[in-house]
Amino acid sequence: VQLQAYGGGLVQAGGSLRLSCAASGRRFSSNVMGWFRLGPGKEREFVAAINWSGGSTYYADSVKGRFTISRDNAKKTAYLQMNSLKPEDTAVYYCAATKTDAWSTPFEFHYWGQGTLVTVSS
Repeated sequence: VQLQAYGGGLVQAGGSLRLSCAASGRRFSSNVMGWFRLGPGKEREFVAAINWSGGSTYYADSVKGRFTISRDNAKKTAYLQMNSLKPEDTAVYYCAATKTDAWSTPFEFHYWGQGTLVTVSS
């Protein structure tokens, strides 16, 4: 599975952005998809995950209630809708995929895409 994240940009605090993760390869619908972020001076942080059908999701406490992960298996694309953005959400966001459809933490992400930069101004 090859992944490419896009949709980042500059947004004011309180604004919204939607990130997309386009996948290629045959196994997209069999994977757990996830989003991570790497902020300035911070360690990589898990953001959200979604199971193969889209019926189960899991969020970091820092984004719960503000971010929504979804997927469209027909389009081989995962999404991260980000609302009520805060300056501390500024980061490079990466999408990732597991090798299997196992839905249990900790997730084992094997495939990673290049990131997309999200900058939230105050």
